[in-house]
Amino acid sequence: MTVSALVLVSSTRAAAGEYTDRSGALLVEWLRGRGVDVPDARVVADADLPGALAEVLQEGTRPDVVLISGGTGLTPDDRTPELLTPYLDRELAGIVHAFWTKGMESVPTAVLSRAVAGTVGTTFVMALPGSTGAARDAVAVIDPLLDHLVSMLKGHHDH
Repeated sequence: MTVSALVLVSSTRAAAGEYTDRSGALLVEWLRGRGVDVPDARVVADADLPGALAEVLQEGTRPDVVLISGGTGLTPDDRTPELLTPYLDRELAGIVHAFWTKGMESVPTAVLSRAVAGTVGTTFVMALPGSTGAARDAVAVIDPLLDHLVSMLKGHHDH
């Protein structure tokens, strides 16, 4: 089964070239290591995220997996959950709880993340904080689930 993915990084500073994002690259490297067809991470300014989400989540062109890094904190420009949630058909709260639990093993403030996971049609989508630690925690949680999750979303009912 061929799996396609896209990694979006929501960071005004990275989009402006003030620093090089590493979390998106980490997620892309993990996906490629699993044989997933994924281009390099797409970095967008926070203000450009609404248009990027509309484009990526457009029916008929969605990849199997979309991971969004950044914009889940508490600063005024952190709006990823509010922008993503209206697109979701179903939320996957268990994945978010597992993500928080994994994060709390090393950083108690992990629970301040407003991570979101769910489905848009047959696409799995997760928004997570923009740190490399959060990216590693997401990989740890999603990795054992990914094949089964994508298979179920494609309509396979293997157990």
